[in-house]
Amino acid sequence: MNNAATSHYPAAPAAQRSEAHTLSVLVDNEPGVLARVIGLFSGRGYNIDSLTVSETEHQKHVSRITIVTRGTPMVIEQIKNQLERLVPIHRVIDVTLAGPAIEHELAMIKVRVRGDMRSKVLDAANDFDARVVDDTAESFVFEVTGSTSKIERCIAALLPLGLVEVSRSGIVAITRGAEGM
Repeated sequence: MNNAATSHYPAAPAAQRSEAHTLSVLVDNEPGVLARVIGLFSGRGYNIDSLTVSETEHQKHVSRITIVTRGTPMVIEQIKNQLERLVPIHRVIDVTLAGPAIEHELAMIKVRVRGDMRSKVLDAANDFDARVVDDTAESFVFEVTGSTSKIERCIAALLPLGLVEVSRSGIVAITRGAEGM
C-alpha cells in the first residue's frame, strides 16, 4: 500500500486551530443580563468551558463575568464583537491576549476516609496546599485554589484515595500590572 492512499489530512493552519480564551466582561448588574450573554453563546453554537459572575463595583452596580470559551481566532473575535454589541455591556477584554494575567479557580473536594487512610489523604492534599474546611470521622472536605492544572492534578491524586465529590468555582482572571479594565 502506498503512503498517498493512507496519508492523513494536514494539520489545520494556526489561524484555524481552536484555542481557549478567557474573556472578562463588565456589565450592569441587572436582571436578565447573564441570560442574554449565555443566550448569545447558545444561539450561535459556542460552548462555555467556565463561567463565573459577581458584582464587583457595588456603588455602580457593575458585575464582572469571566467566560472561558474555545474557538479559532476568527470565532473568538466574532464572540467579542457580538458581546460588545449587547446592552448593557460596558467592556469586553480578551484576558488571553491582554498580556500577562493571573487565572485561578477554587475547588472543594470531598474525600471519604477510614482509619489509616486519613494520613495518606492529608499528605496528598498537603502536596497541593489544600486547606481542610470540614473534618469528620468519615470524610474530609478540602479547599484548593490555583490554576486549572493544579486543581486537575489534586483531583487526580485524591481520586484513588476515596474522592466522593468535587465542586468547582470556574475560572476568575485578572491582568497583571497597574492598569484596570
